[in-house]
Amino acid sequence: MMKWIVCLFLFISALHSHAQENANPYDVQVSVISEDGYFKIQASYAVPIDICAAYAFITDYEGAKSIPGIVESKVISRTRNKVRVQRLIREQILFFPVEMKSLMEYTETPNKLITFEQLSGDNKQYRGSWRLSEGKDKTLFRYEAIVEPHSIIPSLVIEYFVRNSIRSRFELMAQRAAQAKFTEYFACN
Repeated sequence: MMKWIVCLFLFISALHSHAQENANPYDVQVSVISEDGYFKIQASYAVPIDICAAYAFITDYEGAKSIPGIVESKVISRTRNKVRVQRLIREQILFFPVEMKSLMEYTETPNKLITFEQLSGDNKQYRGSWRLSEGKDKTLFRYEAIVEPHSIIPSLVIEYFVRNSIRSRFELMAQRAAQAKFTEYFACN
């Protein structure tokens, strides 16, 4: 009887491990650290597309509207490698409806790096980067950001929302990057 229980346990463990691997096909990794009123967010995922398609995807600022919560994402100006984007985000954090506006400036280094910083908006601070690196048959997307909310919503409520929703956002982005079809790669032409 004990052998049967051990075998059943090993079988269930193997199934659970296999299910977890299949549930995360893009190797999405997310870390959120809360410290002194701000959040440090690090995330990464790997998608089977080339670096040109990855760069086209990550710099499709107006296409960001396909991410839940982003209501508006409009390019305001483009000068050399600087792009200004007006964003409107609407979320429901527990019982609190939240609307955040921001003017973001992105600095592009083709096929490698996009840094961003909030120039004005509803956060005290929001800045970070996207780094791209090409592997054998995948491109690795690495995101780092510092977010300091300016809100009447208690910080524990915001932290709960961030910790419980951010992973699914990056999983969705990875899935959309894998499915995106870009007919023109501006950075690789």
